[in-house]
Amino acid sequence: MPDADGKGTVPVSATRRHAYLLVLVVAPPIVLAAGAVVAWGRGVGPLDVTLALVMYTISIFGISVGYHRMLTHRSFRCVRPVRIALALCGGLALQGPASLWVAEHRRHHKYADRPGDPHSPWAFGDGRRALLRGLLHAQIGWFYTARRRSSRAHWVPDLLADRDIRRLDAAYPLVVAASFLLPAAAGGLLSWSWHGFWSALFWAGLVRYALVHHATWSVNSIAHSFGDRAYATRDRSTDVRWVAMLTFGEGWHNWHHAEPTCARHGALTGQIDASAALIRALERLGWAHDVRWPDPARLAARRLPPPAS
Repeated sequence: MPDADGKGTVPVSATRRHAYLLVLVVAPPIVLAAGAVVAWGRGVGPLDVTLALVMYTISIFGISVGYHRMLTHRSFRCVRPVRIALALCGGLALQGPASLWVAEHRRHHKYADRPGDPHSPWAFGDGRRALLRGLLHAQIGWFYTARRRSSRAHWVPDLLADRDIRRLDAAYPLVVAASFLLPAAAGGLLSWSWHGFWSALFWAGLVRYALVHHATWSVNSIAHSFGDRAYATRDRSTDVRWVAMLTFGEGWHNWHHAEPTCARHGALTGQIDASAALIRALERLGWAHDVRWPDPARLAARRLPPPAS
């Protein structure tokens, strides 16, 4: 589902596409399969589970609060140290430098589920086979198949003008290394063994990376194909509870597409949104401000009528 005229995109070299294929498409399923085999044969120790959960939490909040709600949609503003910390946590999720991630996501919102959307599951049509192909495309395939990626100069001039984001982008290779080495070092020091180092590197580094990758990208695939719709949008965004639980609120995707700049995605009663709770905590501490919370009038105006019984 490319742009008809390529506006807002730049070509991707074959070398970069093949790197995406190895790192983003092939490696995560292999790591998850290896994790399942190791867990079945040996189990997972409590230290590795704890470190993996800590890194998973940092990574998901980094994407949902840092890259997504703060940088992409500017749902809130915060003091500089917190802004840098949230953007750094987004980098630890290993989904690319902030400016590239935000550029892709802003383009997604402009063209959601239409020509120009980089990762719509409806890119190949509405039939069953087309949707299966589209789900694979939206989850991982688009990283490799896309001959063009979003132009940062076109989509994120604000971030390119931001000194802190430019520095984090430049330091991204170091952030990648830290994402693996920090939990590995913690595992080695806390167990005082090389076995603890390598075990933590595997579980809290590699397996955590693969889980974060597929949890967050399930928003692009599952939450644009299945689930409930309470609000009127021009795309096919939906609410999927299990996706929301794994992504700390990102799976409440329907209201997000109805009101992208809103800091809370789970706007209905019972929709737990951990990312919104974190933003609320930052606001109460005085570290976040200008938070765009849901407007009851806008919620009512966009609400779809209940389905006929």
